Amino acid sequence: MQEQYQPQIIEQETQQLWEKQQCFKAIEDTKREKFYCLAMFPYPSGQLHMGHVRNYTIGDVIARYQRMLGKNVLQPIGWDAFGLPAENAAIKHKVAPAKWTYENIDYMRQQFKNLGFAYDWSREITTCKPEYYRWEQWFFTQLFAKGLVYKKSAIVNWDPVDQTILANEQVINGCGWRSGALVERREIPQWFLKITAYAEELLNDLDTLEHWPDEVRTMQRNWIGRSEGLVIYFDVLNQQQKLEIFTTRADTLLGCTYLAIADDHPLAQQMAKANPALQNYLAECRNLPTAEAVIATQEKSGIDTGLKAIHPITGEQLPIWIANFVLMDYGTGAVMAVPAHDQRDFEFAQKYHLPIKQVIAPENNINHDFTQSAYMPYGTLINSEKFTGLTSAAALKAIADYLVQKQHGKKEIHYRIRDWSVSRQRYWGTPVPIIYCQSCGAVPVPEKDLPVVLPENVEFTGASSPLKNMPEFLQTKCPTCGKPAQRETDTFDTFIESSWYYARFACNDQNKSMLDDRANYWTPVDQYIGGIEHAVMHLLYARFFHKLMRDAGLINSNEPFTRLLTQGMVLKDGSKMSKSKGNTVDPKGLIDKYGVDTIRLFSMFAAPPEHSLEWSDSGVDGSHRFLKRLWAFAFANNNLFATINTAAINLETLDAQQREAQRQIHEILRQAYNDFERQQFNTVVSGGMKLLNLLQTLVTELKLDDANSICIIQQGFSFLLRLLAPIVPHITHTLWQQLGFADLILNAEWPKPDLTALKADQITLVIQVNGKLRGNITIATDANEEAIKTAALGEANVKQHLQDKAVKKIIVVGKKLVNIVV
Repeated sequence: MQEQYQPQIIEQETQQLWEKQQCFKAIEDTKREKFYCLAMFPYPSGQLHMGHVRNYTIGDVIARYQRMLGKNVLQPIGWDAFGLPAENAAIKHKVAPAKWTYENIDYMRQQFKNLGFAYDWSREITTCKPEYYRWEQWFFTQLFAKGLVYKKSAIVNWDPVDQTILANEQVINGCGWRSGALVERREIPQWFLKITAYAEELLNDLDTLEHWPDEVRTMQRNWIGRSEGLVIYFDVLNQQQKLEIFTTRADTLLGCTYLAIADDHPLAQQMAKANPALQNYLAECRNLPTAEAVIATQEKSGIDTGLKAIHPITGEQLPIWIANFVLMDYGTGAVMAVPAHDQRDFEFAQKYHLPIKQVIAPENNINHDFTQSAYMPYGTLINSEKFTGLTSAAALKAIADYLVQKQHGKKEIHYRIRDWSVSRQRYWGTPVPIIYCQSCGAVPVPEKDLPVVLPENVEFTGASSPLKNMPEFLQTKCPTCGKPAQRETDTFDTFIESSWYYARFACNDQNKSMLDDRANYWTPVDQYIGGIEHAVMHLLYARFFHKLMRDAGLINSNEPFTRLLTQGMVLKDGSKMSKSKGNTVDPKGLIDKYGVDTIRLFSMFAAPPEHSLEWSDSGVDGSHRFLKRLWAFAFANNNLFATINTAAINLETLDAQQREAQRQIHEILRQAYNDFERQQFNTVVSGGMKLLNLLQTLVTELKLDDANSICIIQQGFSFLLRLLAPIVPHITHTLWQQLGFADLILNAEWPKPDLTALKADQITLVIQVNGKLRGNITIATDANEEAIKTAALGEANVKQHLQDKAVKKIIVVGKKLVNIVV
């Protein structure tokens, strides 16, 4: 055994052994409990950063721990390989996106292997390869046949920097999720998946995700946005077409003083034909963003169409305005405006001098100034004709019933979520498998002709997709009639690839079908790890896709991920690491200096996984010193491990000092088990440090010529190595082997605390006199109450405080304290 800890040597040797013996290759075994551990697979950007290291270390620690519990563990890895960064790199470096991507994958693969992650590399997936994306093309054609796919021209979120459409979920505070550019509105033909058809199930099944963070479930619940309300029909003067609005506040209907419609509402388009002022306003609106967050804060503007709507209860004529805060794709593209009871309507009415009519009296006689703001809570109806005097709750039902009876309305459930726009005007993505024929229209590519292969050897300038200028890709024949036709040049949103990859890991070598029975064995994923920023994008899309695959008979579960851990960021100097801030830390340099295990140890010790981690150079040094101490202890006490005693220690043969040593060891072990189950790895490391300190004390205090003492040291150190093995796998593997413990530590069982050993022979109780601490006593654990009282009265310092005083009573509080009242 080497005297010095040399991490670079032992880590390389350990990883070579793991690879040679295929230690992490997962094989389906129905007789064993499975555990599928997965961290969100990376984009091959070319360089791992500390966020990567922490994220994937968390997953690796969980996977290794579950393996030690005896479970059949799968932990795969792959590459989310399509996307805009490859196109940007192609422009910058004048290299094809495919070449850039594959080179990055090769480099990052080796980086991952150097980190010692327990991946089953035989299941590696690369989403830009035809053998992967052919199946999502096939699945798209199946959804097309079921009517869950459609194409339409729609106002979309356009990212002017990335030159592509963004789904609503991909617009963050009015900006593109990747580029950060302010999003614009454009009308473009695009493909949609009907996620709205699954809105109710996606919402209800959030209640089954008990092991997901509440924050993520709340974000998805709000994004889906279920609303029970009323569709109200307003007749329009001199128009055959009725104006429909949806509201959840029918109790305020009598306070409606105008209606507002979206700029692309059919009525707005119709009235603009002969009205230049309306035409100019609609032209201005085309440059406005579509994101709700921006619309909510932008200055309100509008224009009167000249049309009048008829109030369905009062018969009053109400002006119809075009307003920039109404979106055609939300609700019906029209809203009833109640300025007294909606702040947005109030601000618009104030600006354009429209009437403000109060119809809700605040509860508890609250005095509200309606010249300053709207009053939006529920209350009691006033100025509401036959409904005056009703509470808001009663009025909601009464007004709905009245309008339904009069055929002026119907009760409906609406959702905030919109269908998923999945087509992108980019090159580096999965080709949408559609052929356009002048005779037959849009025709899905037949299964026998899949995959539609994306040409990889292209000259990419970024001006437009090269597919549009490649006749060999574009020109084809209609599969229905055989006439000349053209392929779709749009590609899929890259979130499609990441919506089902977890299932493909289970059967990545299957070339006859999208999935097979192995997917049912491994899914759902037992533990998923990733950032909370994916709450209403990837995580929602994956849940939707899982249900689509279930309904297609491809999978037999309802949800993709049983347990979700959203890890915190890695910070330095209080802010997220970034090249622009100059506060990045290069993992490679640290690994070269300290070794992989030191970086893994610090990443787990510095903060609980769900919290942000503040980088600390001194913390890394401290982690390295601990591993050197661990190695030094093994080297210094190597002679104690000459013969390993694997038999259980007979507590009855131990003296008091040895029994206390056993109790402390098993107490640390019990706490470490609880911490692993709670995924508090920082306190697991802390427990390991305590155990090493204890063992160092014991080798100086115990009689090492005693077989029981040696056995306690051996067993305690074996516990310590196994406790740390998921976190620092290389050093624990090496020490386990060199000290002569059987088999690989990978295959060792997680040590279970001995409940008998946890029982202490003696306990210490605090003694109080009139509630003030006066001493303590050590007494046998099984001492009765009378013995405890006698010992308390006999304690030297207590006796001094009892002189010349009468004891009224003695209160024994469990096995914790004694209070003597005098």
